[in-house]
Amino acid sequence: MRPFKSLKRRIIVAYLLFALVASIFFAIIAAIAVEGIEVRLVDERLKEVAAWASPRHAAGLSVGMPAGLSFHHAEDTPLPLRGLAPGMHEKTVDGVDLHVLVGSDVHGEFVVIDHATEYEKIELVVYSMFALAFIGFLICASLLGAFIANRLITPIMSLTQAVKAGQAALPLQDSADELGILARAFAERTAELTEVLDRERFFTGDVSHELRTPLTVITGAAEILMEHGGDDPLVRSASERIYRAAHEASDSVTVLLRLARAPELLECTSLSVAELARQECLRCQSYTAGKPLTLVFADGEDFLVNAPRELLAAAIGNLVRNACQYTLQGEVIVRLAGRALIVEDTGPGLPEAARARLLHQPVPANLSGSSGTGLGLGLVQRICLYLGADLAFNVRPAGGTMLRIDFI
Repeated sequence: MRPFKSLKRRIIVAYLLFALVASIFFAIIAAIAVEGIEVRLVDERLKEVAAWASPRHAAGLSVGMPAGLSFHHAEDTPLPLRGLAPGMHEKTVDGVDLHVLVGSDVHGEFVVIDHATEYEKIELVVYSMFALAFIGFLICASLLGAFIANRLITPIMSLTQAVKAGQAALPLQDSADELGILARAFAERTAELTEVLDRERFFTGDVSHELRTPLTVITGAAEILMEHGGDDPLVRSASERIYRAAHEASDSVTVLLRLARAPELLECTSLSVAELARQECLRCQSYTAGKPLTLVFADGEDFLVNAPRELLAAAIGNLVRNACQYTLQGEVIVRLAGRALIVEDTGPGLPEAARARLLHQPVPANLSGSSGTGLGLGLVQRICLYLGADLAFNVRPAGGTMLRIDFI
């Protein structure tokens, strides 16, 4: 089973990823713009200060500089800033970032230094605002994603719960969007499946019930023939075959009646698989009469299965009976392995139609009439599906077939 992946979570994650990518993109653009604006403003400020301070210094007047700015001429220039080419520079001296303008006048070179520009503080404020906006954007994106996901997922979940509950009138069928299309498709498909299920239950329920009376009559007549048929071996053999066939058909009808009911309505008990297998082997010994065939219950470690007794006995009995009926010589071995019951035979193998049915593949039209296994394997497959067990087959290397029921 594939792990569950929440559609709601994926929608929220998609919104968050979009918000993250968009935020990073705009943050890069904003950072480039802020840096460019800062450099331009600082450069303009230093140039204005230089244009004002240089003539005053040349005229021997005092140069009073605003806070954070300083003007140096010739030998007054700090050593780390000497020898710089004319123009704007960004230097770090003693851990302090400086903006430096190097220029010259009639008295030589001068430098204007911005020690603690206000633009750095403004830059810090701007970046802090960007960080807050980024966090807020992510929060808003997650909330918006959750809101939209709820708007989308809630109707789908209500439709899912209605389908699981088997409601006749599904919600959202009147909706004009894609959810309405989905709801109407579910409703149409559910109606079709309900109709098919009703027809199947009618066949396996009512028709099977109608078969019980004639089968009871046939069984009673066969018993009378066996008791009063005299010593004629042909009559006795025929009456025994009629009785056995009628009894098997009656068992099949009982199983069909059980399968027609909902699983929760059947009474389940904890059953020993080894005990049932041993009993069915004893019942099927008559099918080996007159053939060089041996039916053996090889035992194995017993285990318990919680199931209706009639269904579990029918599944095991049909496997054993089919193996005995269609194996002409050799042996039929019934054994337990883990939580599986295995029936092996030395017969001709499963016909192509029976293999197709077991593999849930379409049966060719020219083979659909008979599978060579009677009702047996088809009934076993239905019972296993009903009980939540798995029916599988393999071809034995030495010839024959191995059928296996794995119980959960």
